[in-house]
Amino acid sequence: MSIRALFVALAVFGVLPIILFRPDVGIMVWAWLGFMNPHRLAWGFAQDFPFAEVVAITTAIGMLLSRRWRFPPVTRETVVLVLFVLWMQVTTVTAFNQDEAWGQWDKVLKIQLMILATMMVIWNGDQLRALIWVVVASIGFYGVKGGLFTIVYRGEERVLGPEGTFIEGNNEIGMAMLMIIPLARYLQQTTPHRRLRYPLLLVSALSAVAVIGTHSRGATLGMVAIALFLLWKSKRRLALAVGIALMALIAVSIMPQKWFDRMGTLRHHEQDSSAMARIHSWRFATRMALDRPVVGGGFEAFRPDVFARYGFDPDRAADAHSIYFEILGEQGFVGLLLFLTLGVSAWLTCSWTARRALADADAADLGYLARMVQVSFVGYAVSGAFLGLGYFDLFYNLVAFAVISKSLVAARHESSSLELSGSHGELAPRRLERLL
Repeated sequence: MSIRALFVALAVFGVLPIILFRPDVGIMVWAWLGFMNPHRLAWGFAQDFPFAEVVAITTAIGMLLSRRWRFPPVTRETVVLVLFVLWMQVTTVTAFNQDEAWGQWDKVLKIQLMILATMMVIWNGDQLRALIWVVVASIGFYGVKGGLFTIVYRGEERVLGPEGTFIEGNNEIGMAMLMIIPLARYLQQTTPHRRLRYPLLLVSALSAVAVIGTHSRGATLGMVAIALFLLWKSKRRLALAVGIALMALIAVSIMPQKWFDRMGTLRHHEQDSSAMARIHSWRFATRMALDRPVVGGGFEAFRPDVFARYGFDPDRAADAHSIYFEILGEQGFVGLLLFLTLGVSAWLTCSWTARRALADADAADLGYLARMVQVSFVGYAVSGAFLGLGYFDLFYNLVAFAVISKSLVAARHESSSLELSGSHGELAPRRLERLL
């Protein structure tokens, strides 16, 4: 038994008794296992041991025993999410590849149930912040590692994720690291511990370098989109532009010529076999969805036999290479509508939270979180256009962050309204005046 395997086993089984009384800790351990995948970095039994399932079952038992949970807030996001999960059940029943489809459905269902559990047991700001710390540290580990790897080897080798996970490939780990940079920024700006701000800044910087080091064109486009969005929203555009330009110059200066050649194929996609494979998959997904507009092809529809069914060369069968075409092809137009509605609703919820937080200085951190979640959404929406990660749990965690943040701000706003009608009502205008 390796030391790493022993460490993971002791860490997981050692915390199980705590989870029975604190199911919120179970959510954080689940996030650690799901995003960092520490068992995949070990050897022996730990690689395939179902640690996540053990934690999920213990969390469910803890929720029943401790009663430290509540029903998820009834919001647009929770309603759409439940409908989306139910719809995936329907499309799995009618899927082309039944055996593989049910296996993927089981995996996705577990993720969605834990997302709903997150909204049931994470109900205060400290818990939410702790969960974000776990997410940032888990993926940030690969950001720091990948950034240093890129610098040392001057970008000659691509940054990859842990084998056998959602983020195994260079494109997938690139998008994951991209999405946690805004969350790291949120923690850096709101942490009361000054000594933690510089390490968080380092995580963001090295993660940005690692994204470039993946050689992923989709992740690079996502980074550009995030930079442009921040410039559009920021009140300090000049300083931010200088900082972004400086970091881009430093990062790009260490990259080899083959990186520039790969990025150059974005302009000449017809000459790149990888880009043409994407277009091939997108055409297939569109044709399949038009043939089965309601239910699509079900999970695991991007397979040679299904490609052949629609007149495409089965030897060129490939991944969906896009969150949008993946959902369209597998879940039909109904599933795509639910998926897009979920994202748009979460975006609008973040905007509402940020606006309401301006009226309460004590909720300013939640407002800033809402803005940074939106930045992560931008990265996912743009880079995801070229990556088949429509069921990536980080996106659905961001939705949960949006829902929880709104519920916390709404509760504080309701409390402030009660104060306003009482003897301490004069405090609210003073808070607003300080912010303005």
